[in-house]
Amino acid sequence: MNDTATDIAAATPSRLAPWKLAAAGIAAALLLASPLWGRALLRRMSFFNVRAVQVEGVRYLDPGVVVARLRIDTTVSLFDDGDTWVARVEGHPQVAAVEVSRTLPGTLVVRITEVPPVALVPAADGLVAIDAAGRRLPVDASRVPMDLPVLGVRDRRLVALLDTLRAREPALYASLSEVRREGRELRIDVAGLQVRAPLVLSAGRIAEIVPVTDDLARRHVRVAELDLRYRDQVIARLQ
Repeated sequence: MNDTATDIAAATPSRLAPWKLAAAGIAAALLLASPLWGRALLRRMSFFNVRAVQVEGVRYLDPGVVVARLRIDTTVSLFDDGDTWVARVEGHPQVAAVEVSRTLPGTLVVRITEVPPVALVPAADGLVAIDAAGRRLPVDASRVPMDLPVLGVRDRRLVALLDTLRAREPALYASLSEVRREGRELRIDVAGLQVRAPLVLSAGRIAEIVPVTDDLARRHVRVAELDLRYRDQVIARLQ
C-alpha cells in the first residue's frame, strides 16, 4: 500500500522546534478538554490550519482523488468537523471506510480501507476490474498494475467464489489466471495448469488441488490437467 503526503500550502512550512511542537500539543489538548469553547478557539488559530494531507492505506485508489474529494485548502482548520471530510471521501466507489486523524500542527491524516477488486471482466473498453458484488470499479489500470484472475463473463456466483478464495486461500487466489465456463463445466487456469471443475464449486473444493499439486511436484511428475468433476476425488492426468 502507498502512503502519500500532499503539501497543500504555497510553501512547505519550516520545521518547528520540538519544544514548540510539544507546547502546541499540550495547549491543544487543554483546549479540546473544554467542550464549550476550546475547539472553537482552536479553529480560529491559523497555527493549526491544514498545511498537508497524508493519505494512507491506498493501493488502487489515486491519493490525489482522495485529497480532491476532501476539498481542503490552507484556510481550513485541522480542528474543523472531521465527519464532513469522512462523508466526502466515503462517497467514492473504491472506498469501504475512512478514518481521519490529526498530526500537529497542520497535517491531516486520512486512512483509507479500499473496496478490493476481485476479478477482471471483458467490457466494451477492454478488461475492467469488478468488486465482490460484481460492480465495476474505476481503477486506472495504466497507473496500477492489476494481477487479477480474468472471468469470461460477469457471473456473480463465480465472483463470490473468487472473493472467498481471496480471503481464505490468498496464495491459491494469486495463482489463478482465468476462470471460464465451457458448456456445463468450468475451466480454471492455475499458474498454467488446467483444471476442470463442475459449475457448482466451493472454495474448499478448489483448494483441494493444493496438496495434490504439491505432492506431484515433490515427485517431479508432470501434470497435463486436474479434474474436480468427481466427488471427493482430484484426478490428475499426466503428460
